[in-house]
Amino acid sequence: MVPTIEWHGPYVRMIDQRRLPSRIEWVVCKGYRDVIRAIEKMVIRGAPAIGVAAAMGVALGARSIRATTPGAVTARLREIGEELLLARPTAVNLRWAVERMMRLGGKMAGRSINDIRNALREESEKILAEDIEINRTMGKKGQVLIQDGATVLTHCNAGALATGGYGTALGVIRAAWEQGKKIQVIADETRPWLQGLRLTAFELMQDGIPVSVIADNAAGSLMRQKQIDLVITGADRIAANGDVANKIGTYQVAVLAKANKIPFYVAAPLSTIDPTVINGDNIPVEHRGPDEIARFGKRLIGPSGVIALNPAFDITPARYVSAIITEKGVIRAPLKKGIREALGGL
Repeated sequence: MVPTIEWHGPYVRMIDQRRLPSRIEWVVCKGYRDVIRAIEKMVIRGAPAIGVAAAMGVALGARSIRATTPGAVTARLREIGEELLLARPTAVNLRWAVERMMRLGGKMAGRSINDIRNALREESEKILAEDIEINRTMGKKGQVLIQDGATVLTHCNAGALATGGYGTALGVIRAAWEQGKKIQVIADETRPWLQGLRLTAFELMQDGIPVSVIADNAAGSLMRQKQIDLVITGADRIAANGDVANKIGTYQVAVLAKANKIPFYVAAPLSTIDPTVINGDNIPVEHRGPDEIARFGKRLIGPSGVIALNPAFDITPARYVSAIITEKGVIRAPLKKGIREALGGL
């Protein structure tokens, strides 16, 4: 698998995920506003990958700072961070990464601008490397939940393309496959961007892991026929009580899984948990433009002037979540208590 995002000389480049799987194209970001546009336009997506992109965006932004006094440098860096935070509101990894970069910049107040630029770039590279290692650790800890011969349903894409590398939900699946387990994967197509069909199937086929794609509205029928043994998804934000924000359609999959007595697992790094949000009702849900629903590419497939509602995420209450897989281990119910312990009592 080619890297999702990386430094390329003085610039940041990322795979244009809108073009996959038909072709691999790189989008080169020469400034932090290029990173913002890439996040907004879905060039890069997936909470951990957005976090990495935001960190690199801060580092790119520091290169454009022309101020010389410590106060002016700090103020401009803060402005850059605030602009990046507006790119997409639901994925908490974006805020987590920007705040981490801001803390480093604050600690270096008074140092030369070149020192600050170098340190921020190194920190963004560290965030990328940490994300890949965290995903591999999650995979090892979570793969025990997958039995040999199991069929796993996943929704959206929570693989290498949604992270710095390896993946969260797909990382758990990859780790089970690497353990020699003969598993099968079923991927929801995931409307309207078809991340399951275009990206999840693409990744798993590259790895030689058996995968089938279904229409989003077919999951319940397959569960009732006992063709699915467990569900694993990623997450864009997890509240302190264990409520999960993830790609639209996740909630209905979780409800169907519970009705059919099928475990529903969420794989996410601890950075995806937002202890400042009490429950899912307080997680902002991004609403995107109606053309993503009414059009297929540039072609209008609905009647002209049709009204389309396009929430990008939904909230799955904690009662539907069997466990959360993190780099520290598997958090089981009661999720609120387990999350507090995993975060060190926060």
